[in-house]
Amino acid sequence: MKIAIIGAGFSGLVNARVQREFGHDVTVFEKAPDVGGVWSSTRRYPGLRTQNDKGSYALSELKMPKDYPQWPTGEQVQQYLELYVEKFDLTPALRLSTEVLTAEPDETGWNLTVRSTDPGSGPAHGAPGGAPEHFDHLIVANGIFSEPFIPSYEGVDVLEAAGGRICATSDVHSLDEVAGKHVIMVGYGKSAHDTAVELAKVAASTTVVARDLLWKVPRYIGGVVNYKNLLLTRLGEALFPYHDRRGFEKFLHGAGKGVRNGMMGSVQSVSTKQLKLEELGLVPKGSLEDIAKSSISLASEGFFEAVKEGRITALRDTQIVRFVEAGGKPHAELSDGRVIPADVVVCGTGHQQLVPFFSEEMQARLQDEQGSFELYRHILPHDVPNLTFGGYNSSFFSPLSAEAGAIWIASHLRGGHQVPPVAERRRLVRDRLAWMESRTKGHHARGTFVVPFSMHNIDDVLDEVGLNVGKGTRFTQWLAPVNPSSYRRTLSRLKRRLAA
Repeated sequence: MKIAIIGAGFSGLVNARVQREFGHDVTVFEKAPDVGGVWSSTRRYPGLRTQNDKGSYALSELKMPKDYPQWPTGEQVQQYLELYVEKFDLTPALRLSTEVLTAEPDETGWNLTVRSTDPGSGPAHGAPGGAPEHFDHLIVANGIFSEPFIPSYEGVDVLEAAGGRICATSDVHSLDEVAGKHVIMVGYGKSAHDTAVELAKVAASTTVVARDLLWKVPRYIGGVVNYKNLLLTRLGEALFPYHDRRGFEKFLHGAGKGVRNGMMGSVQSVSTKQLKLEELGLVPKGSLEDIAKSSISLASEGFFEAVKEGRITALRDTQIVRFVEAGGKPHAELSDGRVIPADVVVCGTGHQQLVPFFSEEMQARLQDEQGSFELYRHILPHDVPNLTFGGYNSSFFSPLSAEAGAIWIASHLRGGHQVPPVAERRRLVRDRLAWMESRTKGHHARGTFVVPFSMHNIDDVLDEVGLNVGKGTRFTQWLAPVNPSSYRRTLSRLKRRLAA
């Protein structure tokens, strides 16, 4: 089978590895000049690091290098993926600096038109690359963080006319771009904090403007307990109510709710005290449990210290209303009435999940009325043949989640497991989307963001193909951080079963 994969991040690469193992002819299209997806050199922002430790943020068949720090940098993650490409000889399958313009179905598969994004490709740069190329199957692995989201503000033309600039975090590649300038960082997520810490080292001023505050957890809770030992375990995940509770989860959200509430309260209390949130006036509204509505966010090293020292100003419960010119300089007017200098406005305001290579008609077939993807197991569309999605189940353990999805796709393509009838799949997907909508108040990245229920999703996917790890491993994962290496034999097990 001839398979096209769009995207060379974790999901695209692991799908290339897995599908080639079954003899498929695989081509991976990536518009960036290197592999990595969000970790590509074209998208990395200053201060980018993983939220997971290196032990849990890895693929099952390749550990991160021993000399990497516990929380690797963006550059190191990209280098790790280069090592993965080398280990499994994926280079022949890669078509880097190649953007997929259109993907159109026919009776037997998909026709893709592409163009080169390499500036050195000559006069034809930016033009379609010729006749469409046909593939039997298409795997969309462009990631749920495919395009940065920049809010629409009044007066952007005024900002730019006065010499200002507005951009996403991924558009800042060097501290020289902000040296000696007044910087506004919009947002309060991990990328916003990471970037603010770095920019504050050289900027004339750094102001974080946050409409809503998010709970942050120290890497070492109480200065002693590594957060991975609490929140990167099955027990940590079970503290949040899943829609299908099983076993001990029923106890934690039933008779044992007091135990569960005590654990959550302790982490919240310690985090508040350790990060000096009350002293800084940065205690978020609501409780720590609210991280289940979006994502846990590790406290960026040095952020709250910089706020305390005055190198970063954090303005809460406000937002930019418009940009204005004052004294010949660009400024931002906030909803609380303040007007602050705005030489560079950096937006750490999330991403849009886009599939621009599909027609509007095709997108309508893939999404519900709210624009959320209707995908069984976050992989399989209901009525579009020869199409699957990889990495549309983003989680704490994104590499391992992507790998589980690749195994499911491989089994599906070989008829290795049965899926429910389409009517049942529609019901299951819509019920899950309704639950996600209620739980997150719409913050689920169009139905693709499964945090904090990472292991539940992996279980669901691998259980369906009959290839989950054993009960002993799952028991260990209740108290110890999940180790992707525990899943390294899953591919060989699938090969043996399909060969039988």
